[in-house]
Amino acid sequence: MESVPPSTSHPPRLGLNRGGYRGEQVEASRLMREIRLAAGHAGFSEHSTGIGDHELVFLSRLGRPGPRFYLSAGIHGDEPAGLVALRDLMVEDAWPADLNLGICPCLNPQGYALGTRENAFGLDLNRDYRQPRSAEVRRHQEWLASLPPWDLSICLHEDWEAHGFYLYELNPAHLPSLADAILDSVRPVCPIDHSPWIDGRETTAPGLIRPTVDPARRPDWPESFWLLQNGCRQGYTLEAPSDWPLPTRAHALRLAVHAAAKGVGPHY
Repeated sequence: MESVPPSTSHPPRLGLNRGGYRGEQVEASRLMREIRLAAGHAGFSEHSTGIGDHELVFLSRLGRPGPRFYLSAGIHGDEPAGLVALRDLMVEDAWPADLNLGICPCLNPQGYALGTRENAFGLDLNRDYRQPRSAEVRRHQEWLASLPPWDLSICLHEDWEAHGFYLYELNPAHLPSLADAILDSVRPVCPIDHSPWIDGRETTAPGLIRPTVDPARRPDWPESFWLLQNGCRQGYTLEAPSDWPLPTRAHALRLAVHAAAKGVGPHY
């Protein structure tokens, strides 16, 4: 893969990741306490369910006239920036006033405790949504099924191999794309990956991958694909580059979420 052109406006690459994520760690339990406290102050409803010695927490703030916006983080326990970004988003509570929100702040609490991509049983939860084996995914799907489908989904991720920020777009109905607005929001603080191939997929434009939406060609469904197959009209998986400092990655994800929330238009 080709690296992005150097930019003096961005912090330097750390060069820590070799064969996996080797960067900063976070205390997920502390971040979750801060998220739940902020959610309570902001009028969110909470549903929680036990997973071993941990809890899955689902948050919602519904009944508003605008579109239905879904946001998740923490499905991989070695990707801390999404959880940090979500904490910051919850604390600032700067969402558009008419937006209905469903938020899953940490879908893999066992993985965070272990510092692993997978859960405690070695399952990659983001490949488990077609025929789920994990308790985490089954509980997540039960909560989602109790609510109407979402108009837009945003899933926060990191990629330890990436040369910059990139995203996956699922938009089979050809609704107005939010990809450019999301990437433009990130550029001032984090490089965009200009590689022609990222994660084994050809890019459509710098930082943009449009994967197949054919279920027959997706044997292992990620979260975003399950949401699409269950009524969500448009989805974005945001990938921050893990070899940049954690504050940079979290800031980029936060700006990207704001751009997506502001870009949800009247076509919803």
